[in-house]
Amino acid sequence: MGGDILSQDEIDALLNNYQGSEQSLNNSLEKKSSTSNYNFSRPSKFNREQLKTLEVIFDSYGRELTSFLTGYLRSNIEIEIVNSEQITYRDFSISLSNPTIIFIVDFEPFKGSIIVEMTTNIGYAIIDRVLGGAGVPIETIREISDIEKVLLERVFNQMLSYMPEAWAIVTAINPKLNQTETNVQFAQIIPPNEMTALVNLSVTVGETKGFLNFCIPHLVIEPISQKLSSTNWFSSNSDTDNMHMYKEQLEEKLENTFVDISAVVGRTNIMVSEFVKLQVGDLIQLDSYANSNLSVMVGNLLKFNAKPGVSRGKNAIKITSLIRKED
Repeated sequence: MGGDILSQDEIDALLNNYQGSEQSLNNSLEKKSSTSNYNFSRPSKFNREQLKTLEVIFDSYGRELTSFLTGYLRSNIEIEIVNSEQITYRDFSISLSNPTIIFIVDFEPFKGSIIVEMTTNIGYAIIDRVLGGAGVPIETIREISDIEKVLLERVFNQMLSYMPEAWAIVTAINPKLNQTETNVQFAQIIPPNEMTALVNLSVTVGETKGFLNFCIPHLVIEPISQKLSSTNWFSSNSDTDNMHMYKEQLEEKLENTFVDISAVVGRTNIMVSEFVKLQVGDLIQLDSYANSNLSVMVGNLLKFNAKPGVSRGKNAIKITSLIRKED
């Protein structure tokens, strides 16, 4: 029995070893708590700063599109950025409805394509405006016809022409429309698990509201991923001298830019049967009076009211009031 009894020194040694083991265990647990899980099925490819830079780019692009579409469609257009997130291509595909409007865009000079989804109500509202309608979408959702597809592609190609300017702060691009699809099954351009950056733009055409969704695969913009940082973006804009020079050049170009100005005497509506019977000497009654103000248009925008007159033997108008945007 005496050989089984531990001495005080042996007891102290065991206690010291136990405390050391407990401390090692605590250190191990602390290290484990500071680690983060990594999901191999949804790897993180875009950090928050890169997504914010994409928002800056597409916010600028949205303003350019607003100006273009307002003049092109002669309708009230509002475009603003809603959100940006990273998402797998599978999740993006699942979120789309059929039929939809999908533009596959070659993102030259980079390898691969991006996808731009236009909700059908916006697509049909644009088609309706191009054909002279009020911009009202169809009530029953259906696939676009071949003629409608051609009209929509013509508008979208012009929309693409404004994208390089928005991306110029990061890199030079030359996007080109590759094809248009109405079924998401025919737009599987990358592996389902590939991570993409999804940027959502809210679009309002007249009274119709919808979305333009830009799906940008990481594989496509990986060569410039390091440039997608707000630090680089803002540092390139922080040079005061360059900005001052740019402002002067911009003002000089604007001052030497020609704009179309027209004075509208009046308007009226007649039937086609009356139009084809018009002869020399026939009178067409307008909706204005002899002393009415003339509407002065700058491009497609109503900017002034004026009175008709004569100056130096030529017809002229005298500006009487300025029409502001809030008016």
